[in-house]
Amino acid sequence: MRLPNNCRSWAIALLLISSAILSSCQKNNSYGRRTAGDPGKKSPTTGADFSFDVEDSTQFFVSRDAEQLPGPNLKLIQGGRAILGSQEEDVMAFRDNLERTVSISTFWMDETEMTNNDYKEFLFDMKKQVSKDSMDKLEPSEKVWRGAMSFNDVYESYYFRFPGFNFYPVAGVSWSQADAYAKWRTAYAQKVVIEERKMDTTLTRSQLIELGVVIAEFRLPNEAEWEYAAKAMIGTQYLDENQEYGRIYPWDGRGVRNPYDSRGKKGAKQGDFLANFKRGRGDYAGIAGDQTNDGEIIPSNVYDMAPNDFGLYNMAGNMNEWVYDVYRPLSFQDADDLNPLRKDGVYDEKEAYGTSLFNDSIRVYKGGSWKDVTYWLAPGARRFMHQDSSTNHIGFRCAMVSLGAKGK
Repeated sequence: MRLPNNCRSWAIALLLISSAILSSCQKNNSYGRRTAGDPGKKSPTTGADFSFDVEDSTQFFVSRDAEQLPGPNLKLIQGGRAILGSQEEDVMAFRDNLERTVSISTFWMDETEMTNNDYKEFLFDMKKQVSKDSMDKLEPSEKVWRGAMSFNDVYESYYFRFPGFNFYPVAGVSWSQADAYAKWRTAYAQKVVIEERKMDTTLTRSQLIELGVVIAEFRLPNEAEWEYAAKAMIGTQYLDENQEYGRIYPWDGRGVRNPYDSRGKKGAKQGDFLANFKRGRGDYAGIAGDQTNDGEIIPSNVYDMAPNDFGLYNMAGNMNEWVYDVYRPLSFQDADDLNPLRKDGVYDEKEAYGTSLFNDSIRVYKGGSWKDVTYWLAPGARRFMHQDSSTNHIGFRCAMVSLGAKGK
């Protein structure tokens, strides 16, 4: 059927308009896939120009500086699916960490335990900010070395103060003190970034976040993150999503000695212990002169033992480590299966246990230490202590969330 002239004119006009719109869309889409680090020059939805000058308030500002600043001493822990829980026989009959499958988001974690030197830097800076009474509350307890029937009291004077112990893990620090250290470290590291970039010191934290130059909060890792990072199952992965076996410890095998040398072959390192721990009753390090002993009778330098497959040192032995979680025996069955965390006793109230022992001031610690036998070196093992208590075998390290696509 032949259209009238006026209809043909409208059809041609509509065709031209459609072609123009299609051409415009194709032109606007020619920038390709946009990312935080490469946002293009114009808005993909309005066509307006982006401003990349933070001082220009006439146009919409978009930051190109989108790569996370993780801070020093941190290793990236790539997230994924994991089976958490104890894989050892529950000889203590606690039944408080049964196996279950969860997923953990990518995060950052300190490659070492916090050292005496790290903590002394914290105290040095805090002296400028708080009263003497507050400083007394931040000082590590050196009394943790005292013993009525031992000569360990000598470490009360030297372990924290003497420079030879500078890079040994800090001891005598409570959960509350470790939490205070993490908050201080966030503020101090952010200040260093601002000074290095000669930025406006009056910028608020929200503005720093929008500029992409903020240091995310340092914090104690939660228990699931810590356990996932300790197992480091990436070292057993092959082909697509297959893993050869689980891990009882943060290394391959069912023993605590190294079956291979540094090249993965039998050699000089074969037989060396892979952690600093108590080998048996009264045996903290083996006999003198034996090059395959575990290094120290007390805690040792934080770099002494080989790191695990995530590059983390002493995720078993040397020092137990505080984690963020409140302790409850049944946390594993209540927590979410994505980034599980026990913030308090909700769903597992202390009243259910008929004791005041399990309250929201009781925190989890993990990892085993220089004075623990091998049972406690397994990442799935968990113990607890009041958040204001301290000992000579509990230290800590910090973690940080991974931000955005550039957090890698």
